[in-house]
Amino acid sequence: MAGTMTSKQRAYLKSLAMNIDPIINVGKASVTPEIVTAVDEAIEKRELIKLGVLKNCMDDPRGIAETIAERTKSQVVQVIGKKIVLYRQNKKNPKIILPR
Repeated sequence: MAGTMTSKQRAYLKSLAMNIDPIINVGKASVTPEIVTAVDEAIEKRELIKLGVLKNCMDDPRGIAETIAERTKSQVVQVIGKKIVLYRQNKKNPKIILPR
């Protein structure tokens, strides 16, 4: 789902993301090919994932979010402090139905 989501859809995804824990942490090495692969695999299964940016990572979480989103063709739902929420619809088997 390339393009932009509506504020209603973003709010819906944010509400779902509140109850999930970060499953991938971005560390000192920042955005590595391994991180991108891990995010790609996780987002394929779950559609909505949360990442944590560790204290030893000197890069800006917003920049990290945009880089990973670009490389995984996902969308940044939100960046709060050192938490990043990404979304990408599973084309074959969508789990999350976005409001119109």
